[in-house]
Formats: sequence, C-alpha cells, structure tokens
Amino acid sequence: MHSVSSTLATSVSIDLGSRSYSIAIGPGLIGQKATFAELPRASQALIVSNTAVAPLYAEQVRASLIPYYPRVHVLVLPDGEAFKTWETLQLIFDALLSHGCDRKTVLFALGGGVVGDMTGFAAASFMRGVPFVQIPTTLLAQVDSSVGGKTGINHPLGKNMVGAFYQPHRVICDLDTLQTLPSRELSAGLAEIIKYGPIADTAFLDWIEAHLTDLLARAPHALAHAVQRSCEIKAWVVAQDEREAGLRAILNFGHTFGHAIEAGMGYGEWLHGEAVGCGMVMAARLSAALGMVDLAFCERLVRLIAAAGLPVRAPVLDPLDNAGRYLALMRLDKKASAGAITFVLIDGPGRAVMREAPEVLVRSVIDSCCAF
Repeated sequence: MHSVSSTLATSVSIDLGSRSYSIAIGPGLIGQKATFAELPRASQALIVSNTAVAPLYAEQVRASLIPYYPRVHVLVLPDGEAFKTWETLQLIFDALLSHGCDRKTVLFALGGGVVGDMTGFAAASFMRGVPFVQIPTTLLAQVDSSVGGKTGINHPLGKNMVGAFYQPHRVICDLDTLQTLPSRELSAGLAEIIKYGPIADTAFLDWIEAHLTDLLARAPHALAHAVQRSCEIKAWVVAQDEREAGLRAILNFGHTFGHAIEAGMGYGEWLHGEAVGCGMVMAARLSAALGMVDLAFCERLVRLIAAAGLPVRAPVLDPLDNAGRYLALMRLDKKASAGAITFVLIDGPGRAVMREAPEVLVRSVIDSCCAF
C-alpha cells in the first residue's frame, strides 16, 4: 500500500455564483478537523455510508466532525448499484426523522457514487433541502459522480431516472481512501478518467497512456494528477451548463450505450465504470462509422480502455434481437427525445458533439461490438 502523505492537498473550484463550492484533493483529509471547518453548523450531522466503506472510515470521519456537531449519527446502507432504490433512500429519511433532525442538519456522503447520489437526493428532498457534503471514497466518485450536483436513484426501467440537481457544500477527495479500493473498482474509475481525454483534452489522454501503469499501481503522484485534472475539466463544463441544457451532455460520452448495458444486464452485474468503458468503445466505433473520427484514433482508445482492465466487448442482452434490445433501452435514456436517441460522439480527437445516427448504422455497430 502506498502512502500519499507527501502529496500536497489542492483545491478545485466549481463556479456557480452563490452556490459555488470547492473540491479538496489530497491525502489524509478525512482525519483532519480543519477539513470540516467552514461548513454549515448544526446540532446534528448524519454520515451515510455502506457496509464496505463504513468499517474503514466512518469512525475517522465521525471523530473529525464531533468538534462541530454535538451529535453525529452513522447510517450504514447495503453496498451496490442494486440497492440504489426507493427502499434504500427511505432508510435515510427514516434515520433523519428518528433522530429528530431539522433543516440545518448536515448530511455527509461517505462512499462511492451510489452513496453520493442517494445522500444528495435525500438532502435535496428532506424538509425541501438540507446541506450535504460529498466524501467520495472510490476513484469513479472522486473524478465524476461527486462533482456537479447530479443526485438520484435508479428505476427498474432506467438508470438515474428519478433525482434532482442539488449541489453539495464541499467535495472532499481523500486520496488515501483509494489505497483500499478493490482492483475492479479502480479500473471502473479509470473509465471516467479516460473519458475526459477524447471529449476535451487530448494532452490529458496522452498523459493517461503514458502513466497508466502508475495509475494501476496506485502511485500517489499519478492518482493526484488524474483526480485533479478530471475535476478541473468537469468543473469547467458544469460552470457553463449546470443543468445539462447543452455542453454538459458531453460528459455522458459512452453513457448512452453504458446505461443500456447496466439496465439490460441487471444493476450491479457490471460496474458503472465497466459499462461506460465498453460504452465508449461503442460510441467511438459509431463516430468512426459516421466518418467523424478516423479508425486509428478509435483503435487507440479501445487499446487504452482494454489496458485499463475494462471490457471492450459488449454483452449480448437478447439472443433473438440484441440490437433491438439495446435500442429499446437507449430510447428510455434521459437524453432521448420523442423516441430519438441522441449520442455523444467524437468529432475529431478532443471534441465531442451530440448527434443522432441512422438506426441501421447503430444496429451494425452494436452487432460488431458484441462480436468483437
């Protein structure tokens, strides 16, 4: 296990006017009382975590919060995408109400993307809005889901279909927590890091290729740069388009196909990052089929995704009409309009656009990616 104690903490700002906040990135943050200084005060705080993360870090966070919140409660939820449901969300409301929490109570989301999304949605809804803080402990959550204010739960027919835009007061990315991450979760996070290259920053893509071995080995300097640069790109996009009216949609590169894989396989069969990694392969191949990017760049991206330990062959969701099943699921995507599916595609390296595509071509790409 690496120690990142020598890494200096950095800060990335999300500029949203009166709702602006900072992302703190560094080692040992959750064990420092100063990390939680300048947050809204209240008589109570609730740490929401899960069975995988709470045993590792909940007590450390609780000890850091005690100087600011006289009563700090810990709620431990079941772990996994399959539990991102109304029933699990209700457990957060049950805890808040049973402890007599009020509208000043601060929620702390300690865990990965599932915990962060559900805690944020609970904070947006409880008494019509209470403050919350993101403490992401997975690479995927640190570089993507904890930043930008998207909260929600899954519906059996579609991922993240019920939720709200609700910004946290702060995001705290403690790089030390990445050292306890299972290897599969590390690779899943690399998918969201890789995503930023083809859509916004080819120099970052070059850097990821050059440092992939370091990232897979959890080298502190590599993780620190990857998290910071990813957050900088996302912060820039979110500041311009908080509610995904236009530009922010490019952050969904690979997600239209990826969400179909998650829903079609059953939530939790593939990790979100695994589905996004494979979805990026499919979106890149569709971009190439439309003549928007050359095949060499497409293959370069596929090689990188595979080297990161992510699947590049898409699963068969229906042996009778596989492409039809993908299309049906993608029409339920939030970006679909009047049954038309909008894809995030690569229009040359470093530039993403939103486009529809002929169904016959989409079917062809799905078939080839499943047989790849």
